[in-house]
Amino acid sequence: MKLSPVVLQDRFVRLEPITAGLEGEVRAALDCDPEAWNGMVSAAYGEHFDGWWAAALKAMASGSRIAFAVRRLSDGTVVGTTSLYEIRPEHRRCELGSTFYRPDARGGPVNPACKRLLLGHAFDAGAVRVEIITDALNAASGSAIRKLGARFEGVLRKHKITWTGRMRDTAQFAVLDEDWPEVRRGLEARLATFA
Repeated sequence: MKLSPVVLQDRFVRLEPITAGLEGEVRAALDCDPEAWNGMVSAAYGEHFDGWWAAALKAMASGSRIAFAVRRLSDGTVVGTTSLYEIRPEHRRCELGSTFYRPDARGGPVNPACKRLLLGHAFDAGAVRVEIITDALNAASGSAIRKLGARFEGVLRKHKITWTGRMRDTAQFAVLDEDWPEVRRGLEARLATFA
């Protein structure tokens, strides 16, 4: 498995690997909705952005993460970020996540379009497993992950400590290579409903 930091695009979004030139647009996209960051392991809004940005660039340089700016094509605006991370070529697996969208980009085609592009990129590169995790308390996120077609595998108790200091249980989901054709069809059918 060899994942490359390339631009991924469909008719809804353009996923651009983060670079110094995107810093201002990504900062603006993430600097909102502080409440939404409460369940996340790290925060990237306001004063937290610089540390998050530096960590993302460091992980990209090491090859363990590809962080993307999510550009909505309908208006050209960067509306959030998402990543392939915990990239483990020796096990042909990675995680998909570290995702945040501005409130106006939630509930439409942006998330399923991003997931379709990222899962396709991972499986085309030879992945056999893509994990998606979320805070076990975040029912909306868990529901969205199930809607993508990922299979629930259980809850990892006391798995992570959030930036607020709360001990987090993590709900773990995965899409395997043999699941991908069905998951892809489901995502493409969802995206076909958006004019």
